[in-house]
Amino acid sequence: MVNNQRNVSAFDQVPPTGTTAERINLDGPLYNKEDVLKILESEGNTTIPWTRKCIQDIQNLALDTDDTSDLLKQAIAQGRYLNSEWCVQKPTGPWAACDSYRLQREEWAEYSHKYISYDYYVKFAIGKTGKILLLVSCHVSQ
Repeated sequence: MVNNQRNVSAFDQVPPTGTTAERINLDGPLYNKEDVLKILESEGNTTIPWTRKCIQDIQNLALDTDDTSDLLKQAIAQGRYLNSEWCVQKPTGPWAACDSYRLQREEWAEYSHKYISYDYYVKFAIGKTGKILLLVSCHVSQ
C-alpha cells in the first residue's frame, strides 16, 4: 500500500509517513478562531464533510450544511479545544492537519420531553486555499 503524503490543509508541514493519525504538539489550536469564523460566514457552501465516517455521522444526526456550520461556530466560540492531529482521508491519503473541539450543548429531546445535555466532538481543517473547511469528524459522545 502506497501512502500519499499530500497535505490538503493550510497547516504547512509534511504529514506523517505512516497510515495512522499522529498528534501535532502545539500549545493551542493550529487555526485562528477568527479565520475559521470568517470562512464559516462567507457565501456558499464552505464546509465539506471530508471523511466517509463524518458523512455518516452527519446523516445520523440529521444535520444539514447550515446545522454543521452553526455547530462549528458554536464549538469554536464556546467549546473547549482538545488537541491537534494529522488525519488521513483514506488509508492511502491525503492528509489534513486538524483541530478538535468538544462542545456541550442543551437540546430538546422529543422522546423524553425534556432538555438533555449532549457532548459534540468536531474535528476540522482549513483547506490549502484558505477558503473551505474540511470537516473530518462530527459526532456526539458514544
